[in-house]
Order: sequence, then structure tokens, then C-alpha cells
Amino acid sequence: MALTVGCLMAATALAAPKPASKPAPKYNLTPASNSKYLADNARRKGVMVLPDGLQYRVIAKGHGKSIMGPDDLVTVQYKGWLINGTVFDQTKPGASAQFPAGRLIPGWVEALSRMRVGDEWELTIPTALGYGADGAGDTIPPNQTLVFDMKLLAVAPSGL
Repeated sequence: MALTVGCLMAATALAAPKPASKPAPKYNLTPASNSKYLADNARRKGVMVLPDGLQYRVIAKGHGKSIMGPDDLVTVQYKGWLINGTVFDQTKPGASAQFPAGRLIPGWVEALSRMRVGDEWELTIPTALGYGADGAGDTIPPNQTLVFDMKLLAVAPSGL
């Protein structure tokens, strides 16, 4: 968004020192930066790393139902971003989304199979468990690590 500045303010701004430039993001979308992000995240307190590379950190522990099968419908709230901080998808505040548990990217399928209703996890999904070399349209470039904050709100058996 561009700001319009009046003549008086513009003259004052010329005399004022320049503000410090915004620091560069810690991570960019290069393969090396994706690898560094995964390694750095794996060392964070509370992060669990599974054998296939999926990483998760429990934010809140639930005590409800867990998923019984891949056709169960899950209701979630989530926010997803790339390692440079770019948010690519999220549920609207107060809203949720419903999906068949087994028809999602592999990282979500695996995480959801381990979660209970009420759990909120931060997921870090390596590219092989996300969208891989294809990416996802213009939103997610190829070979990107994905980060999600996901809360499992409900599980309904298939057919209900």
C-alpha cells in the first residue's frame, strides 16, 4: 500500500535519517535453505522428528477421539506457511474446514493419524511429504518445506 505524503511532511522526511532497512528473512526458498530450516527446527525444544522426516511440536494436548480410518472426516483449523513466512492457506478466524483424513498430502495424513481431537500441533513437512517437485500452482513452489499450525476439532466416521 503506497502512502501519500504532503509537501510539508515530504520536506521534513528529507532531513530525517533513513530508517534501518527491514532485515532479510532468515530463510529463503532455496534447497539449501529448506534443508537448513528442517535441521534448525529439529533442534527446537519439544520438536519430535519421525523416521520419514515429518516434524511436529505439540502446542496443546487433546483427549478426544482419534482417526480410525482414511475415510473418516476430520474437522480442522489451520494456517500454512512457507519457510520464508509467506502464508499460503488458512481457515478464516472462527471457521474450520472438513476433509477425508486419507485424501490429503502425506504429511497431514500421517500427523492426523497420530492426533486426538483437541490436539493442536505445529507441523513441519518436508517436501517429500508435501507437494514435492510439482509444488501447488502459483501458491507453493516446487520442493518446499511446509509449516502448519493445525488443530483437530472433530473426527466423524465415514458414512455419517
